[in-house]
Amino acid sequence: MPRLNEIPLSVLDLAPIREGGAIADTFRESVDLARCAERLGFTRYWLAEHHGIEGIASAATAVLIGHVAGATESIRVGSGGIMLPNHPPLVIAEQFGTLETLYPGRIDLGLGRAPGSDGPTMAALRRDPHAGIDDFPQRLAELEGFLDEAWPGQRVRAVPGQGTRVPRWLLGSSDFSARLAALEGLPFAFAAQFAPARLQEALRLYRDNFRPSAVLEAPHAMVGLPVIAADNDLQAEYLASTARRKFLGLIRGAPTRALPPVETLDWSPREQAQVEQFLGAAVIGGPETVREGLERVLAETDADELMLHTDVYAAEDRLRSYELVAEAWRA
Repeated sequence: MPRLNEIPLSVLDLAPIREGGAIADTFRESVDLARCAERLGFTRYWLAEHHGIEGIASAATAVLIGHVAGATESIRVGSGGIMLPNHPPLVIAEQFGTLETLYPGRIDLGLGRAPGSDGPTMAALRRDPHAGIDDFPQRLAELEGFLDEAWPGQRVRAVPGQGTRVPRWLLGSSDFSARLAALEGLPFAFAAQFAPARLQEALRLYRDNFRPSAVLEAPHAMVGLPVIAADNDLQAEYLASTARRKFLGLIRGAPTRALPPVETLDWSPREQAQVEQFLGAAVIGGPETVREGLERVLAETDADELMLHTDVYAAEDRLRSYELVAEAWRA
């Protein structure tokens, strides 16, 4: 079983928009966080595709990845993830082939199959509501055909893209992507940052069914986690009320931008239980509590990497959280 200081840690950024803030502020703060993560030694900085969601500014994910990669020097920058059924595989290959050409050896392509949006937004994206349920493996194969070396007689090529071999990850919160990642011999990332219920099942299925490939000889699993670190446990719990308010808004059908932290939440016992289901894998506390929590997650999952998502209101508190995690990580 690996210890915390033996594995890579990475950052997931949902490009949060604060209540009272501007989207331009969000983009500046993403660059600031990426530079901080690079300085602290984090391995990856991923952004996630969402559309039409109040409070999330990463809709044009490939554009934002390029912006962050251009403002940093060494950290890997990628998608956590691009929703493959939302786009023609050729377009994704061209976008990420371009990114890989601009920033060689630094781009990751994490792929998911959820819409990242609601029904009307899916319609605006011209997405078939059933896309990705049955045809995701075929879409993945098509995408890989545009990113790897061309085969004889291939009539359509991604230019740029063909031959760039951008590293692919499959992302998921259920067993579908776990099984497919195992079948294809790809690395797998589980989204326990918002859906931890099936974490252990998915990891078991991935490892038990893994087939070695040209990409991987053995399974490689990353676990996404909500993590909020502060100078002490009480302060961290206070900051965590922002994330709890976000999920409470989603439960009530009234999504919001990131809201300031509060001392108490006005919620019913049922709502509280629902919110805590979303945050069931969360590690929240002062430095020692966070270190112990991350070690516990590693003991329970045997993860090869951890990707941390810190959802707090103030940019300075987010930076401070990752600084404290890095101190615990290197202790």
